[in-house]
Amino acid sequence: MSVGARIVPAVTNEVLLRPVRDDDLPTFFAHEQDPQANWMAAFGPKDPSDRAAFDAHWARIRADERIVNRTVTADGEVVGHVAAFPVDDRTEVSYWIDPGRWGRGYATAGLAALLRELPQRPVRARAAKDNAASLAVLRKCGFVVVGEDSGYSPSRGTEVEEYVLELPAEGSEQGDR
Repeated sequence: MSVGARIVPAVTNEVLLRPVRDDDLPTFFAHEQDPQANWMAAFGPKDPSDRAAFDAHWARIRADERIVNRTVTADGEVVGHVAAFPVDDRTEVSYWIDPGRWGRGYATAGLAALLRELPQRPVRARAAKDNAASLAVLRKCGFVVVGEDSGYSPSRGTEVEEYVLELPAEGSEQGDR
């Protein structure tokens, strides 16, 4: 091992999902303050430090019965959140994990648990093309690339190319790029 290398332990504790509670929101807000996390997510909030906008966003999505929001916990500690939400006639998923806990399998475990709750398939997700970690999470959960798109990224201040991925219906045949 090289000097200064960091050993990141794998998830050894049980990752659980539960409904989002009011007392989770300050933790979620703190997670969004990390500049690297916002860069990687690319399509996050325009101003992550705007608490009023954050609160309004969460009030809106928590009031929408079509959206499934779950807090991801490990050993009783909040490590992030996962969501499934309608986009047109499809369901998409997203997740946000505390940047201090990246690389430990929490995103994969949280997303896999959410997918077990969702009866519908296919399910879609999107990730910036340069977000290798998120693309790895999605692939570990069975998603395959089905297209490409781009959009303006508030955190990057430019257009960002992204992959559109899909968790296909059971038994369907789809290739990966």
